[in-house]
Amino acid sequence: MGYRIAADSVLLAHFLFAAFAVFGGVLVATDFAWAWLHVPVVLWSALVNLKGWTCPLTPLEQRLRRLAGQAGYSGDFIQHYVGQIVYPGGMPRRLELLAGVSVLAGNAVVYAVLALMTQGSSGHGGFP
Repeated sequence: MGYRIAADSVLLAHFLFAAFAVFGGVLVATDFAWAWLHVPVVLWSALVNLKGWTCPLTPLEQRLRRLAGQAGYSGDFIQHYVGQIVYPGGMPRRLELLAGVSVLAGNAVVYAVLALMTQGSSGHGGFP
């Protein structure tokens, strides 16, 4: 039971990490201090997707599941949990690349808009 809870906790942390990479710009818009955490998360998330790496949380979760007597899975977090829903036959490499570029481009737009909004409201440009 303990290993299953640990595996589920790692899964939840992994999901929250990915969600923060995609949607964390909303928190940055409310308080720029979030950028210190958000920017490295975005860069890591994009790098993992662009390089085709496996996030260290994936093998940790798989190991905990095996120790709990559950079946592990092959591939990475996105392929297993998201790819199976969207692409039952597997997630093609080009979509991993698209995910990496999208997280970078989407967040670049968010930060550019925030910079423009800050410039307009403060009169001197740039972030606080």
